[in-house]
Parts: sequence; C-alpha cells; structure tokens
Amino acid sequence: MLQVIVLAILPPFILLYWVYQQDKLQREPTKNLVKAFFYGCLSVFASLLISIPSMKIGLFPQKIASYWDAFRTAFFGAAIPEETAKLVLLWLFLRKCKDFDERMDGIVYAVCVGMGFASFENIEYLFAADTDWVTVGLGRSITAIPGHFGFAVIMGYYFSLYYFDNYRAPGAGLKMWLYPVLLHGLYDWIAMSQEVSSELGGAIGLAILLMCFWLLRTSRKHIKTHLIADSKRPAMHIDEQ
Repeated sequence: MLQVIVLAILPPFILLYWVYQQDKLQREPTKNLVKAFFYGCLSVFASLLISIPSMKIGLFPQKIASYWDAFRTAFFGAAIPEETAKLVLLWLFLRKCKDFDERMDGIVYAVCVGMGFASFENIEYLFAADTDWVTVGLGRSITAIPGHFGFAVIMGYYFSLYYFDNYRAPGAGLKMWLYPVLLHGLYDWIAMSQEVSSELGGAIGLAILLMCFWLLRTSRKHIKTHLIADSKRPAMHIDEQ
C-alpha cells in the first residue's frame, strides 16, 4: 500500500519541487505550499459537484461508444469540472494570501493546487489498477501528471496577469479558465478516443506524449516570462494602480 502511494505522489512532488526551485526571487512559505496542495486535493471532490449532475442530465455518457461520446466526456466529464474546481479552490486560497505579491507566485500556487488534484487522482487510479499499479503509475508519470502540471502553470500564469497586470493583458480573467479547459479537454479527447479505436493506440500514445512535451515547454516559457517581469518591475494589485 505504501509503495502504491509513493509512486502515485512522487511525480507530482517532483514537478512541484522543480517549480518551487524556479522561484528564486522570493520563495513562498512552506505552510502556504502545503495548504494550497490540500486545497488541490479538495478540488477533486468539488469537481464531482459539477461532473455528477452533468452526467445525470445527459451532457456525457457513462460509457464511451463514439468519438462524440469521447468528446463530451472529455469536456463535460473531466476538463470543465476539474479545471473549474481547481480555479475556484485556487481563488479561495489566494484571496486572503498576503504572500501572493509576485507574478511567479500565481504559478507556484496554481501548481500546488494542480499537483494536489493530480496526486489524489493518481492514488485512485493506481489502487484501481490492482496488480498493474506499477505500469499504470509509470505511464501516468509521463502523461497525465505532466498534463495536469501544464494546465496548472497556464492557469497560474493568467491568474497573475489578471491580478497584477489586467490593464496590460485584457481577457486574462477568461483565459485563466478557458485555456486550461480547452487543453485539458483536447488531451482527454485524444486519450479517450482509444476506447473507440483501440488499433490507433500507438498513434494516440504518441499524440499524448507530444502534447505533454509542448505543455512542459510552454510552462517553462511562462515561468521565465513571469520571473523576468518580477525582476524588472514590482507586482501591484490592479486595485492599487
């Protein structure tokens, strides 16, 4: 049991630690990181408040039988509920966080929330895999976990733009929700399409890996952008400008 939990949470913790190390200007208090991480765990349950009613009213099916079913499940069963829940929990955490005073902080805390969600979800998947938990864990460590990481970085990037630089980045308030949803939905649509055409498994796997690579590359670019901005000009809440 302990081995399963370690394999489930190790990849999210590695990515979280990496982001923490990038924040060289003014690192966030450990207690804040832990709190934000547990907010991410809570977002798993919050997402169910959206996904379960969505399924009951027929927005997506219980069983995928077509590419349209995969599309609906990817967005209404996963992307929209999960990214909405993560954004709400991120906002609940940051609205009274006095240490949220740099653009990079938005990324750090968003990753904490995202990796909290990913860790909890990963534990569920690995325990459900039974004897195949190692294979599932290793596979998710190079696909689903980097995916959640990338969605979180993008969410945090635009959250900070909205909070500190909305006058320079109109539309950031929408983008911090829309872009993670679109990318998450696309990722899951690709992955769930394998249930429709199993013979495309190799191509689907390659597409997922390429998307994860792009997400990681984009994440690194966003992190660098905020670090440079923080070093050149102090962050200022839009209400103070």
